[in-house]
Amino acid sequence: KGKIVIATVKGDVHDIGKNIVTVVLQCNNFEVVNMGVMVPWQDILAKAKEEGADIVGLSGLITPSLEEMQVVAAEMQKDPHFRERQIPLLIGGATTSRVHTAVKIAPHYEGPVVYVPDASRSVSVAQGLIGDGRQQFLAELGADYEKVRRQHASKKAVPLWPLDKARANATPVDFAGYTPPRPKFIGRRVFRNFDLAEAAKYIDWGPFFQTWDLAGPYPAILDDEVVGEQARKVFADAQAMLKKIIEGRWLTANAVIGLYPANRVQQDDIALYADEARQQPVLTWHGLRQQTEKQEVDGPDGKPVMRPSRCLADFVAPPGTPDYVGVFAVTAGIGAEKKEAQFLAAHDDYSAILFKALADRLAEAMAECLHERVRKDLWGYAADEQLTNEQLIREQYRGIRPAPGYPACPDHSVKRALFALLQADEIGMGLTESLAMTPAASVSGFYLAHPDSTYFNVGKIGEDQVADLAARSGVAVDELRRWLGPNL
Repeated sequence: KGKIVIATVKGDVHDIGKNIVTVVLQCNNFEVVNMGVMVPWQDILAKAKEEGADIVGLSGLITPSLEEMQVVAAEMQKDPHFRERQIPLLIGGATTSRVHTAVKIAPHYEGPVVYVPDASRSVSVAQGLIGDGRQQFLAELGADYEKVRRQHASKKAVPLWPLDKARANATPVDFAGYTPPRPKFIGRRVFRNFDLAEAAKYIDWGPFFQTWDLAGPYPAILDDEVVGEQARKVFADAQAMLKKIIEGRWLTANAVIGLYPANRVQQDDIALYADEARQQPVLTWHGLRQQTEKQEVDGPDGKPVMRPSRCLADFVAPPGTPDYVGVFAVTAGIGAEKKEAQFLAAHDDYSAILFKALADRLAEAMAECLHERVRKDLWGYAADEQLTNEQLIREQYRGIRPAPGYPACPDHSVKRALFALLQADEIGMGLTESLAMTPAASVSGFYLAHPDSTYFNVGKIGEDQVADLAARSGVAVDELRRWLGPNL
């Protein structure tokens, strides 16, 4: 039917979705050349020429990959092989979207650029691009993307407050009547060969089913009229493989945590210190504050109150009150590449994908398990906590564990300092040039303990905040813009 070259872009290590797309396309008689992860644009274009590919597909999970996809599109435009043949470019992955594809990627390349939301849609898109109905498909696509671009252009810019006004509207957290709990130790602690059987008890199965494009809450999904049968099959396979992973020690799991004296500094930043003298920060975590215009809502006493302009630093005490912050990095992915290679060598794509999906779940479960241990024992501010796994998944505990790259702290670049402080390389963890974590089945972030701490979405920020952040962090504005693209 046609040949497709597919790759996860440079700097990104996530490929489960791409591998599922590969299998789905192969089952529908497409020839697929899967180039793997962290593939530079030069290699993608060279391989597509060498193979005589009819279509090129790009995948990525982290936000910096969106920019890398624009680079690939621009390079295809410069190359007559792609430009003259109008070879289609498919875009997919967790951070990609129809709007981003139409507005940011498509303008770089005059050939067709198509957003593919999930594996099940990849076949109809690929068939539309190389079948008899290509002209009609492209005409409809062009009209649709033009409409998306028009709507995006006419969308009123979100009204933003000046940074000073947003800071004056910070989350009202009472530190006067609050004594921050002191951890049992200060510094880092390493957990090697983390017990996977213990971690497995903390697995959140919801995202596992989403990996397979099966939508619905667990465990209700197992009895779902539409997807129940498929869900039960993949779940049974997962349970059987999970047993083998644990008993056969297919994976090695390591973790490192650190608990440090900390205070809010410069209104939006959090400084972590080596000891109680609190003189020299070992890490300064530069925060982003919500700047979108806020509305008044009814307060608990019925009087109107302004919704706060949140920043994570709001939940850490100012200097003078000794507060603390935790940091962590966990991986369940050591040994994953070797095992995956064995499955692929045996042409068992399904097991390879299942295995990687389980490694991801185990990493998240380790993070959940370790966070509970921190709350109940190592930091010990919730020693009496008794929560079920469902309650843990719903985050009904005190405190939060925000992770770089997520809505409350969208800036990935703090991972460099985080990994350096934790000496994460000692447990086999690293970062790519786009700051994706390696191995892929890894999680890292911070622990905040204040009872009022909560997650939120920073959303759009103004140029005044970018300039202020550049001054505070010593990072050039252009460099910051690269990491904060989706928030600008």
